[in-house]
Amino acid sequence: MGLNVLVTGGAGYIGSHACKALAAAGHHPVTFDSLVSGHPWAVKWGPLVEGDLADGELIRKTLREHEIQAVMHFAAFACVGESMQHPGKYFRNNVGNTINLLDAMVDEGVGPMVFSSTCATYGVPDSGLVAEDHPQCPVNPYGESKLFIERALNWYGVAHGLRSVTLRYFNAAGADPDGEIGEDHDPETHLIPLVIQTALGQRAEVQIFGTDYSTTDGSAVRDYIHVSDLAAAHVNAIDKLSQGAGSFAVNLGTGKGHSVKQVIAMVEQVSERKVNAKACGRRAGDAPELVARPGLAAALLDWVPRYSELETIVTTALQWRASQCGIEERALTA
Repeated sequence: MGLNVLVTGGAGYIGSHACKALAAAGHHPVTFDSLVSGHPWAVKWGPLVEGDLADGELIRKTLREHEIQAVMHFAAFACVGESMQHPGKYFRNNVGNTINLLDAMVDEGVGPMVFSSTCATYGVPDSGLVAEDHPQCPVNPYGESKLFIERALNWYGVAHGLRSVTLRYFNAAGADPDGEIGEDHDPETHLIPLVIQTALGQRAEVQIFGTDYSTTDGSAVRDYIHVSDLAAAHVNAIDKLSQGAGSFAVNLGTGKGHSVKQVIAMVEQVSERKVNAKACGRRAGDAPELVARPGLAAALLDWVPRYSELETIVTTALQWRASQCGIEERALTA
């Protein structure tokens, strides 16, 4: 019998893919979303409760009325650059509102939780692949806000017995292979959709922030993980917790990094279109390289990525963006 799962931020990019994966696994997702950046059209696999996590009473009412048994928490502001300019906005939303959610869960006797965390909690890695025991030293308020909640979850576990799985994922990318949902941010800040929009002529150019890093080609390197693989990991985490697993944290990544220039080259290859790229200075808060050591997720979650080859990520993202713009697939190479 499936669980009733509250999915905060379920109208957003990763949250909506998680809702689809939950429904496919026999669970019953209930989306809680302010729609500040989420989309009503992305809520396809269960009811939508429109609301803000600042409203503790609405959270409690939702938990009761939908008989919620577990929570997936995605709702957060997630732009590194913006967090450097407006740290208060990030701490109020990502920290303060999450505490509201945790308090409501404790008051209503609801648990466990799967928490959407990030590799940004690690800051600038010493070297090599980043394992879960790497020191967590964020270099931006976004990462700091996520690390605060990781620590809060530990103490809510100590005080209230709240069990949780923290998923520190690297760079979410791609779109639903079935074409039902995809990435649509306004403004868009993620590299792959920006490059694709440039290839499709929706942007004049894409900027490369930093070309003098100590990487193979001088541009920043990231570990890209397909959004459907992320969604599958969240479902596996809910299942493990429902079977009585204790709290733990794991990285979600592939163990393989791709530079900004490599991503641009892949989009050019898949779309058969030239991408106009402009070299710019480094951005504050960016690490030169972030690549996961992913073995623990395989061991604890029985999770292996299926769609996270860069070509598959770019292909699904390109097909989604083209479909939203009314571009026929056969015209992509025109």
